[in-house]
Amino acid sequence: MRAIVILLALVLGTVSASAQAVRIKDLVEVEGVRGNDLVGYGLVVGLNGTGDGLRNSPFTEEIMTNILERLGVNVTGEQFRPRNVAAVLVTGRLPAFARAGNQIDVTVSAIGDAKSLLGGTLVMTPLNAADGEIYAVAQGTVIAGGVEAEGDAARVVQGVPTAGVIPAGARVEREVAFDFSSLTSLSLALREPDFTTAARIESVINRKLGRQAAVMRDAGTVDVDLARTGTSSPARAIVAIENLPVEPQRRARVVVDQRSGTIVMGADVRISRVAVSQGNLTLRIEEAPVAVQPNPFAEGETVVVPRTGAGIIEEPGIGLAEVPVGTSLSEVIAGLNALGVSPRDMIDILKSIKAAGALHAEFVVM
Repeated sequence: MRAIVILLALVLGTVSASAQAVRIKDLVEVEGVRGNDLVGYGLVVGLNGTGDGLRNSPFTEEIMTNILERLGVNVTGEQFRPRNVAAVLVTGRLPAFARAGNQIDVTVSAIGDAKSLLGGTLVMTPLNAADGEIYAVAQGTVIAGGVEAEGDAARVVQGVPTAGVIPAGARVEREVAFDFSSLTSLSLALREPDFTTAARIESVINRKLGRQAAVMRDAGTVDVDLARTGTSSPARAIVAIENLPVEPQRRARVVVDQRSGTIVMGADVRISRVAVSQGNLTLRIEEAPVAVQPNPFAEGETVVVPRTGAGIIEEPGIGLAEVPVGTSLSEVIAGLNALGVSPRDMIDILKSIKAAGALHAEFVVM
């Protein structure tokens, strides 16, 4: 199996390539404009006998008792062991500028020994943020992404039936206190900090607005002074600059996935002059035990005598080859593919080239 090579903005035999312009809104985040994670503990009902075993999950019985008592049902001292309920954790994300009444998606995951959440309904569950306050309430039918079938002696499961989603399953009840319109300056945080990209964003904004409104603070932040933009509205200022095109500059990087043999590289990856030699060793051990029996009419027992054969086989590999200056990494990968080098060997060769200091890029192994 040959390795899969994905070239990002790179054509074989091309040393350099021009970057494509990207909108500023796709490169930065506005400080203060962010979502908030929510979590809640609830109960899924209506399962077809695939819920929690209450003996193994006592917390399920506790929350079920609390819900029934809130509904006016007195279950104190009662013994009930239903198999159609399951305790779950409900998670979601409150987006920025979410208003009361908006609906958000939530994920429901079983925390007990329930076998499946298929066909279940989540009972009203409050969702809390990190400050402990309730910001949303979730309820609805769970859409699980798996299938389960079971018989007397066999069981088959496809996907994960113990987790599911509820699209628009939570309604926002509380808004995050953030007065965006009162800001006097904007801080644009780069998703991938880079001095060159930050300087280009500063230059593009200043050319658009005609004033020294933007100032690069560091590799990851560009400050925009609203007093110099001609408007006092932060929202209007963002509208004026977020669609401006910028050519981002990123570090050279090579990413390899050892499981699938995938190699991903950028256009700026360079390789210096280096010599490569690679070979394979195969260790083979064979067991061939022999049964030795005593002679006829002789006293004794049959004995199994172990016999082991061991050997080392050196398979032909890549001989000593020199990679000249100016050769791109894509050409090296293409040559290794042509020789039929396996993905594991190819990744080992790249690691060795990096260790030798000839691969001028960040090397990431997944």
